[in-house]
Amino acid sequence: MLMEIFHNLGDRNQNTHRMINHQLINPQSIVVIGGSNNIHKPGGKILQNLIEHGFKGKLYVVNPKEDMVQGVKSYRSAGALPDVELAILAISARHCPGYVKTLTRDKKTGAFIILSAGFSEESDEGARLENEIVKYIEDAGACLIGPNCIGMMNHHHSSVFTSPVPSMDPRGVDFISSSGGTAVFIMESGLPKGLKFSSVFSVGNSAQLGVEDILKYMDENFDSKTSACVKLLYIESIDDPDKLLKHASSLIRKGCRIAAIKSGTSEAGSRAALSHTGALAGSDLAVDALFRKAGIVRCYGREELITVASVLLHPEIKGKNIAIVTHAGGPAVMLTDALSQGNHRIPRIEGPESEELLSMLNEGASVSNPIDLLATGTARQLGLVIDYCENKFANIDAIMVIFGSTGLDDVFDAYEVLHQKMVKCKIPIFPILPSLFSARREVEFFLSKGHINFPDEVLLGNAISKVYSTPWPAEDRILRDDVNIPLLRELIENAPEGFASPRLVQDILKAAGIPAVEEKACRTAGETIAATRETGYPVAMKVVGPVHKSDVNGVVLNINSDQHLEAEYRRLMKIPGAEAVLIQKMLRGTELFIGAKYEPAFGHIILCGLGGIFVEVLQDVSSGLAPLTYDEAHSMIRSVKSYRIIKGTRGQPGINEKLFAKIIVHLSTILRFAVEIKELDLNPLIGHGDDITVVDARILIQKG
Repeated sequence: MLMEIFHNLGDRNQNTHRMINHQLINPQSIVVIGGSNNIHKPGGKILQNLIEHGFKGKLYVVNPKEDMVQGVKSYRSAGALPDVELAILAISARHCPGYVKTLTRDKKTGAFIILSAGFSEESDEGARLENEIVKYIEDAGACLIGPNCIGMMNHHHSSVFTSPVPSMDPRGVDFISSSGGTAVFIMESGLPKGLKFSSVFSVGNSAQLGVEDILKYMDENFDSKTSACVKLLYIESIDDPDKLLKHASSLIRKGCRIAAIKSGTSEAGSRAALSHTGALAGSDLAVDALFRKAGIVRCYGREELITVASVLLHPEIKGKNIAIVTHAGGPAVMLTDALSQGNHRIPRIEGPESEELLSMLNEGASVSNPIDLLATGTARQLGLVIDYCENKFANIDAIMVIFGSTGLDDVFDAYEVLHQKMVKCKIPIFPILPSLFSARREVEFFLSKGHINFPDEVLLGNAISKVYSTPWPAEDRILRDDVNIPLLRELIENAPEGFASPRLVQDILKAAGIPAVEEKACRTAGETIAATRETGYPVAMKVVGPVHKSDVNGVVLNINSDQHLEAEYRRLMKIPGAEAVLIQKMLRGTELFIGAKYEPAFGHIILCGLGGIFVEVLQDVSSGLAPLTYDEAHSMIRSVKSYRIIKGTRGQPGINEKLFAKIIVHLSTILRFAVEIKELDLNPLIGHGDDITVVDARILIQKG
C-alpha cells in the first residue's frame, strides 16, 4: 500500500537483483585484489585485518609482483585464482571493471567489496566505470558494497582497511553508514564508552546496495534470539524512502530500536516557495516526517547518536519518574534540567523512609532528589541509596548515578557496587562516570564488566528524553471515513492547473469532510453589502487574485458597517491582479495552521501547529508523512512547542484537539488520492470551543 504513496524513485529502485547473499555475509573464501605487504595501503591493511581478526576461510591475494603477501599465497592474475566467493578490490578505479568481469564470469564470485575511489563521486568517466561494474555484477546475480567505502565487518570477517576493528559482539549494535570516515569516527566515539558493535557496513557510493538494502536484509533475516536489537544509521541520501520506512517499521515492531543521523539537505528546502508550507516543508522536514512514521530516533551528531544507542541498549524506562544519585551538585542540577525539559519528573522524596536513609549518610547529605552523597560518600552508602530507590521509594522508574573521582581515594569499590546493583536491580540504572582521566583505571574496570558509561549527564538526559518521545511505528492503513473520494477525484480531474478558485477550494474541503467558513465571492460593492446582510456584521473581506493576500494588504478584518465595507472594497479592487473579494463571517478564537507539500520520492508532508506568528515567524510546526493515523496526528499536535496553548493554559480554554487531529487525518487521506495537489495551506483555522473552522485556504494543483 505504501509503495503507491511514493513516486519518481528512479530506475535504480526498480532493480530486482539487489540482494545480499551468503557470499558477502559469510564467505568461505576471500581474495584481496591489490593485497600488499605495505600495511599503510588499503590493500595491505585490509589483508592484515582479515588475518589478525581470525577469518577462518580460504584467503587469497592477487598482486602481479608478488608470490606471497603477508604469508598468503598471491596470484599474478585473477584468471589464475581458484573459485572464490568474495572479492575485495583495492586497486585503481580503471582496473576494477576487468577484474569484476573475470571474477563473475570465470570464478563464480558472488560478492564484491570495492574500496577504490574515483567513480561517480569524481567524474562522468568514473560514473561510466561504476555502471559497467554494476552491470557485470547484476548480470551474474552477485552483490556489491561500495565503491569508495571502507568495507564491512561482522563476526565472520573484518573486511575493512581502517581501525579500530572492534571485536564483534551479538549484544552490540548493527551500524550502517553512507560514509566510511564517519563510520570510523562514530566507532571511535562509542568504543571508549563501552558501546559494542555486532556488525558494521560502509556502503560508500551505494552503486548497488544502499543503506535501505542492508536494513532490508537485517529485517528479513532478523532472529529475536541472536540478532542485534539496536540499529544505527548514518545516511547521506535516502534513495528509497518507502523501503526505509517499511523495513525500519518492521524491525521496530519485532523488538528492535533504530537511531539515525540524516546529514545534508537538498535544494528543495531553499527553492522559491508559493505558500507558507512550501517555505517550511523541505527535504529535512520530509526526513523528520519519515523517521517519525517509522519510529526512528533522529539524531544530529556523532555523540548524540552514540548516547542514544547506549540508552537503547539499556533496559527500557517504563515511566517518567527519575531518581538522581550524585556526589557532586552541579552535574545533578544540569541532569535535572535536561530531564525536566524532556518532560521527565525528578519527584521529591520525603517521608519516614527518606529520613531513615538520611540517618545513614554523612552529615550535610540530602535525599530530597537529587540524592546527594557528598564528596565523602562511600561505596556502601551508594549501595544503600540504590536499594532504597529500588525498594522503598515509591514510583521511581530509573536511577541515574553520577559518581566520579574526588581525588581523595580510588573508586574501585564504588564501581564494583554499581556493577552489582546494575546486574540485580529491577529498574534501569544509568552510570555517569565523568572522571575519564583521574579515574581512568576504575572506568576501564567498570567497562570490563560489560557496561556502558555515560560521561556527559546532559547528553544522557537529552537522549533519554528523545528516546521516550519518539513514537511507535504508525499503522499501515488509510482512514477513509467521512471522506468522499469519488467526488474528490471528479473535482481534481476537472480542475485547471494552478491555484484553485475559492469555489473549488470550498468543494475540495467539503469532499474531505473538513469544516470551512461560508464565503461569497463579490464583484461589486452592492454584492458585498448584500452578502453581509446574510452573514451579519462583523465580517472579514479578502482580495481574490493575488496569491499572497497578506503581502499586498489584501485582508481586512472586523468590518462593522456598510461605509467601512464599501471603502475597503474599493481599496482591495485597486490591488494589481484583483478579480473579486470574498466576504466571510468574522470568527474569533485560536488561530491554527495545517499545511501540506508534495516532496518527490517522499510523498506529501503534512505540517501542523498554531497559526499566525507561530508559523510565520517562529516556524513552530511538526511534520508527518501522509497517510496519517489518529495516533500520528495527536503525536504531531503534541510535538509543537506551543502545545500548551493548544491544550489550554493560564485560564484560557484550549481547542478541540480531537477535532484538530481529525482534520489532519482527513487532509492526509485526500492527498493520498489527489497527488495532483502539490501545495496546500489551511491558514488559519479558527478554534473556538468545540469547533474548528477553516477561514482561509490555498490549494495548488499541478497535473502530469
